[in-house]
Amino acid sequence: MTGKPVPDVIAPGLDILFCGINPSLMSAETGHHFARPGNRFWPALHLAGLTPRRLQPAEGRELLRYGLGVTNVVDRPSRTAGELSRDELRAGAAALERLVATYRPQALAVLGVTAWRDGFARPKAVMGLQPERIGGALTWVVPNPSGLNAHVQLPDLARIYGQLRPAAGDGS
Repeated sequence: MTGKPVPDVIAPGLDILFCGINPSLMSAETGHHFARPGNRFWPALHLAGLTPRRLQPAEGRELLRYGLGVTNVVDRPSRTAGELSRDELRAGAAALERLVATYRPQALAVLGVTAWRDGFARPKAVMGLQPERIGGALTWVVPNPSGLNAHVQLPDLARIYGQLRPAAGDGS
């Protein structure tokens, strides 16, 4: 996708499309998802068994080999997701739904319950499998891997992320 500070890593028919809230300033500077050193996305994927080794942010396109992809709800980079407006999140949610409908991943994993609540107008939503599908995909809300989300530890992230592939594969 051109024009985005951090291009989507996406292809048709992925097992799981991970969706961050928005790029960090460092991710926008490097052009790679989850580029901040304290972000636990890459180690969590590996510990979850979703990648055979810990990938580096610059190797993001390698995710496609493993049936995985990455996008963001909002393209605009910021220091924290708290800088995003509800209007930005809602516009991003609509764009995400179109993206998912086009590429048809089996599962969508939104990384952060606040972004889900605000972007998709689900103020009472909780983590886990959601009752609705977005763009036809099973939709999960899972913890954000940002180092700012320190109350969720790396082993917990890995366990939760690891549960996504079996769910994606069964089509339920």
